[in-house]
Amino acid sequence: MKHKIFLLVMFIINTINAEVTFTADEFKSRRMKLAKELETNAIAIFQGAPSETGYVKFRQYNEFYYLTGIETAHAYVLIKGGTGETSLYLPHKNHRRERSEGPLMSSEDIDAVKEMNGVDNVYPTEMMGEHLWRMRMRSKPTVYLYHSPPERHAESRDLLLRYEGDVQNDPWDFTQPRYKDFIHNISKQMTGSPIKDLTPILDKLRLIKSEAEIEVIKKSTVLSCLALIEAMRSVKPGMVEYELDGMAKYIYHINGAQGDAYYSLIANGPNAYMPHYHKKMDKLKDGDLMLMDYSPDFQYYMSDITRMIPVNGKFSEEQAQLYNFYVKCYRAILDNIRPYVAPVQVRKEAAEEMAHILAKAKFNQAHHQKAAENFVKGYARSSKRQYASLGHGVGMATHDVGDHSKMLLPGMVFTIEPALRVPEDNIYIRLEDLIVITETGAEIVSDFVPMDIKGIEKLMRERGMLDRFKPLTEKDYNKYLNR
Repeated sequence: MKHKIFLLVMFIINTINAEVTFTADEFKSRRMKLAKELETNAIAIFQGAPSETGYVKFRQYNEFYYLTGIETAHAYVLIKGGTGETSLYLPHKNHRRERSEGPLMSSEDIDAVKEMNGVDNVYPTEMMGEHLWRMRMRSKPTVYLYHSPPERHAESRDLLLRYEGDVQNDPWDFTQPRYKDFIHNISKQMTGSPIKDLTPILDKLRLIKSEAEIEVIKKSTVLSCLALIEAMRSVKPGMVEYELDGMAKYIYHINGAQGDAYYSLIANGPNAYMPHYHKKMDKLKDGDLMLMDYSPDFQYYMSDITRMIPVNGKFSEEQAQLYNFYVKCYRAILDNIRPYVAPVQVRKEAAEEMAHILAKAKFNQAHHQKAAENFVKGYARSSKRQYASLGHGVGMATHDVGDHSKMLLPGMVFTIEPALRVPEDNIYIRLEDLIVITETGAEIVSDFVPMDIKGIEKLMRERGMLDRFKPLTEKDYNKYLNR
């Protein structure tokens, strides 16, 4: 009997380890760092994600996964201040669901859970109420709760807060966010205990990535880059924007991605002037520049890479003038990024180089010259602020949490994405690369994707996936439907 139990535990561990990237020591280290930020008589409680409402693979909240690695719905974790002692609360085993969907981590899988993430205690969910009641009676600990919307499918805090604002502005929608209900319920349960916000503490921890996290982000970035390279090979006039979305998804998913980091931004010509255009229903036009900005959700970590692609395979003379000017300015930013300096210092140095680049640039159109001048002036203005980030953080969210505006430190991961606009022509040029700050410099992880004109045009002469795999025509549909 004991032998059978051991085999069952090992089966569950092996099933989980096939998907989990991080070791138990990694999760314990994260929880210990959090515990050290709390008072001795304090606890932190996190609520896991609920079950999915449709036929969608379950995805845990980023914050909960960061601390536990657990992909079980309706889970909770309690971490004690100072010691880091961790209690995980899971639902009971659901044999009927497991017969249908496969093994699920439950409160009965104590050994498997501890092996996977190094928690100290595993209990059924209903025990948390009793444990909290005892703590309240004995010591009334300070209770830390997450006061920000938790991130899940392709979500970042900026859009989650926008969603909350939209709901509040709807006079007929009285939906209360789940995390706010949890704060209310725990506050009632722990009457007499101070309630504090965990957001600043967790944001600070997530700002600096571990080596293991950076390795996963790099893999996510490789997938994003390979899709962009394949797009350069495949783009042709007459193609529809969504065809490139499908091609990229194929590359992501055959390599184990679990979804999108964000909806794909594939914008032909003037569509790119709307930075977050994502309808993807227009045809690519001969002579236009196309923007492609897309990345996967790979093992709970994202990337964010952008390239500009000439639809017909060749930059026109005027496109090349604008684009070459932009790339030189963009490189001036990348080349000045390094550790232990403030981002505004990088901006200042890059702006000085941009002024020299502008002085040598030649444009056929006067309004293109004006657009270049405005670009450099705008960047120079930003360098005069007290604090200014170079772009946005990337990690478990595409627009990741943490303050990137003060000092560039090893372990920070972010992108830059300055934009050159020509309003008279609805021209919008933007590149974006993923940068990892190291002890000695900055690693541009996505630098193998061509951004120079020669490299892009060379790739576009190669045969692409969409040259071999065409979308169905009406005639094709009729053939399969025997019409």
